Amino acid sequence: MPKATGSTNESFPVGFVLLGYSEFPQLEMLLFWIVIFLYTMIILSNVTIILLSYMNPQLYTPMYFFLSNLSFLDLCFTMTVVPQMLFNLWGPDKSITYSGCIIQLGMVLCVGATQGVMLVVMAFDRYVAICQPLRYTIIMHPQFCWKLVLMSWLSGLIESVTQTPIAFQLPFCAHHCLDDFLCQVPSLIRLTCGDTSPTEWQMTISALLFTILPMGLILTSYGYIAQTLGKIQSEEGRQKAIATCSSHLTVVFMFYGTVAMVYTDPKNQFASKHGKFVSFFFTVVTPLLNPLIYTLRNKEVKSVLQRQLRKGISIRKKKELIF
Repeated sequence: MPKATGSTNESFPVGFVLLGYSEFPQLEMLLFWIVIFLYTMIILSNVTIILLSYMNPQLYTPMYFFLSNLSFLDLCFTMTVVPQMLFNLWGPDKSITYSGCIIQLGMVLCVGATQGVMLVVMAFDRYVAICQPLRYTIIMHPQFCWKLVLMSWLSGLIESVTQTPIAFQLPFCAHHCLDDFLCQVPSLIRLTCGDTSPTEWQMTISALLFTILPMGLILTSYGYIAQTLGKIQSEEGRQKAIATCSSHLTVVFMFYGTVAMVYTDPKNQFASKHGKFVSFFFTVVTPLLNPLIYTLRNKEVKSVLQRQLRKGISIRKKKELIF
């Protein structure tokens, strides 16, 4: 690589170095095996949610349609980030190519923004189901559900196409070491040596649009839901609605909380010191917690899963008896 001589993107013909926790080799080896385990569980749990949603007529509802799409987004996110993370954790080579960094950043922005909008869509679905139950099947018909999913993906695509080119026009410093596990805008901003105020303002506005506005819409919908729950006569119906809504709200606060800590102000003290830990959390922990939260607190999913397991065991026993 030619020696970098200034604050210019021309100093990056090969790529970047993702430092991670390279100053602690033993910790990196431990993290490697932890990530391997979590990555396997993420794939198994999210694929299970997707298969259950499409194989069982009992789950042919808008809520599980959106949940399966959220699981698909979690798979896309981890498959974009984790393989590179494992490569960097395993050996001394921590590099990522310039084009690889662009692709990773673009995918992270696209999937992350899509997830944010999808959580709003799921809150709207819960609002209609609880506050407008008699009109639920009329409003949430399959075509409308597909349009909501496509709108979510379109929002993520617009965010990615808008923010990715801007991030790589920043005046980078001579070194090319990102103090992070992945290529993301806050880490790239902390790598710059020139004035990044316009980019920071743009990113802050974007973060507000994809965090504060969605959170406002979600909390507003749950305000109406709370009022309606107080009027429900059936204790069983109330408890079922509360369980479903609390699962969704848990995922919402985990997602928006981590995003807000890293993206709202990338140069603040917390983001600089703890950004790597937060990145690690929403990269390999949150995508695993999402399906676990929905399955462990959802009787319908648990009953369908148990039925499928019993069915699989019985089929296996029959085959053993035949042979």
